[in-house]
Amino acid sequence: MDANGSVPARTEPGRAGRIGILRPLRIRDFALLWTGMATSLVGDGVFMVALAWQVYELSNAVAALSVVGIAMSVPQVLFLLVGGVVSDRVDRRKVMIGADVVRGAAVCLLGVLALIHAIRLWHLVLLGAFYGAGTAFFGPAFDAVVPDIVPPGLLSEANSLDQFVRPAALRLVGPAAGGALIAALGTGGAFLLDGGTFVVSIFATALIAPIAVHAGTDDGAASVLREVKEGLSFVRAQTWLWGTFAVATVAYLLFMGPVEVLLPYVVKFDLHRGASVLGYVFAAGGVGAIGAAAVMGQRRSPPRHITFIYVAWGLATFAVAGYGLARYPWQVMAASFAFNALETAGTIVWATTKHRFVPAALLGRVSSFDWFISIGLVPVSFALTAPVAAAIGARTTFVAAGVIGGVVTLAGLFIPGMRDTERRERVPPGPLETPPALEPAVAR
Repeated sequence: MDANGSVPARTEPGRAGRIGILRPLRIRDFALLWTGMATSLVGDGVFMVALAWQVYELSNAVAALSVVGIAMSVPQVLFLLVGGVVSDRVDRRKVMIGADVVRGAAVCLLGVLALIHAIRLWHLVLLGAFYGAGTAFFGPAFDAVVPDIVPPGLLSEANSLDQFVRPAALRLVGPAAGGALIAALGTGGAFLLDGGTFVVSIFATALIAPIAVHAGTDDGAASVLREVKEGLSFVRAQTWLWGTFAVATVAYLLFMGPVEVLLPYVVKFDLHRGASVLGYVFAAGGVGAIGAAAVMGQRRSPPRHITFIYVAWGLATFAVAGYGLARYPWQVMAASFAFNALETAGTIVWATTKHRFVPAALLGRVSSFDWFISIGLVPVSFALTAPVAAAIGARTTFVAAGVIGGVVTLAGLFIPGMRDTERRERVPPGPLETPPALEPAVAR
């Protein structure tokens, strides 16, 4: 192990030792975690296409998908802080399993309703809310569990593998399979396939060794509130955390609704293409993200990590404007490729920074704040997308979101104290410490 905590490649025998991004897979529990997660993410990629197509089969209005997006995102925002506390107080495996049970059941019910031709928009709204609530618990628990099972010297590789597998499954294999499944079996078959992948995820997670509980387990609302305040105090003391949370909040407000709502709309009603083309657009993003993860997995985290994160995320947000400027499917795919490649590169460095500088006992709560603050205005973004698109057009909405969002993101780099960690010795804090010297960035 070198001075930075990295394990030299030549000390790891076999293929996994020669390819840095694969080395964490030599750890049994991490391999199990990612077997289940990769399978589930393929299903989520199918779900992403099936949900949008199902909504637009029931209604041609942009507002319909906006309503479903709001229904999924509001419960996620509302339960994130509780999810973060729970993931620090309970075995994180159990939190993930419970969340997958809820999400899998909701998706399976959608599949059954679609197969018997009884599905209605309100079903998507209601069951989407349960799905979002489950995600509020799963996300913080998963973010926090990785350092529990991966040694510090392999965190960069583990996060690169995360960002390699995630887009490969969610943005490449899943959407491509989703488009084909919808064409062959309809949305009902696609939903049921996604439900089956949750079963695989639950089984794989159950095989992971028990995870130590880092925070107190005393009952009562007072203790939960105290732990939330403890996590908030840590975040407030770190410019790299609260500053980037705030920047991400504004950026997500500007581009999340348009990307999630208008991209399927443009493909279906503007380019006059089918579900398979939408799948290819998502898949192009997956290819970009995979390439970025493969490159980042072979490199150490850059010393100017905050600058790297902000430049990558800023350029990614500018790429959203490409959706509005595109006139042919290949151009939409190119914009998707650029957005996801840059977003992934920044996220890998961010995740490694968070895992190194946030104490294990606070990581679940900090991750929940990460999600809660940065996506707090996503429901508003969904709500505004339809009226804004109606007023200025879908394409103009994309261009405005990309340009304004990119400027806001890059401006965050100049918040006083944001880049202090690039000039100081970076030593990970001990449990529950808040060192005054530390100030680094939000998972987007």
